[in-house]
Amino acid sequence: MFDELVGNERAKDVLRRMLRHGRVPGALLFAGDEGLGKKLFALELARAFNCTARVGVEACGVCSACTRIGKFQYPPKDPKDAREAYKKVIWSEHKDVGQVLAFAREIFVDAIRDLEYEGNFRPAEGAARVFLVEEADKLNEESSNALLKTLEEPPLTTHIILVTSRPASLLPTIRSRCQNVRFAPLPASQIEEFMVKSRRRVGEEAKLAAQLAGGRPGLAVEFNLDAHLARRDWALGVVEALAGPETDRARLLRAAEELSDAKNKEEFEPYLDVLETLIRDLWLATLRAEGARSVNTDLRERLARLGEGLPPRRVAGWLSRVEELREQLAVNINRRIASDALFLSMAED
Repeated sequence: MFDELVGNERAKDVLRRMLRHGRVPGALLFAGDEGLGKKLFALELARAFNCTARVGVEACGVCSACTRIGKFQYPPKDPKDAREAYKKVIWSEHKDVGQVLAFAREIFVDAIRDLEYEGNFRPAEGAARVFLVEEADKLNEESSNALLKTLEEPPLTTHIILVTSRPASLLPTIRSRCQNVRFAPLPASQIEEFMVKSRRRVGEEAKLAAQLAGGRPGLAVEFNLDAHLARRDWALGVVEALAGPETDRARLLRAAEELSDAKNKEEFEPYLDVLETLIRDLWLATLRAEGARSVNTDLRERLARLGEGLPPRRVAGWLSRVEELREQLAVNINRRIASDALFLSMAED
């Protein structure tokens, strides 16, 4: 049932209204940030179609059909063995619910053609065939054109749900053929309440994860707090080196070396994420804006002390430097040189 899903009440109302009136479009676009539960909503809609003991227009959540929907047999992790599997629809344990997944940052045209082929059949055991296209923004030119053809005249018993955090990357002609359902970030208090009730996290850990998740319950649940706090300690060192009476350049260069360490290649962007968030909170502290929502609420007093006497414009300059580096990551840059340049330029601001 939709009530089992946290947040996005407007999306729930839209889907319930469609089901109530029997007017669920053949193509839907679930758009919103990562970690908002878009795929969970799509699977819940698939259950509502195929449940054998519906409660009103919603799924019961406990019948055989409901329990099998959402259980998928994913391909092996080894890319050498998996490539061919991603050229087909990947089915759940329910014969009428499948999904198309990206492989190596693209969705194969063969997978979309398989979706078109399977979508032409009547449901095997339920009331509708439902196909999820995850990370739909990874459709390439060929697969986009194939999907466009599929969306032109979908069978009445077939529903295609595109799931994406980057709807603007889809062809306008694809977007125009889909009913858009938007998903929005949740208040931290709602995420905290959800985690405590579901026993995912408790106490201060739940509160901190909810604050750091940026409104995304999926991220809050999966959050590795130990890793995040280690990154934040590093970022605090950077901020303290910049905000002190005299800029500690040696400390900044050590931080740059740690950031660009070859062993931490996968950590480069997560470290920048944390640094950017921390500098933003420091900037808010220098502005002394009433009601401003900081992320690192447990560091509010410490950041307020660091911000005393700091011109807001200077801190905003640090934020701009980090954002400029993030934009440069789209091309192949030397991260060691870029890290040194980042902190030395921040020291000059």
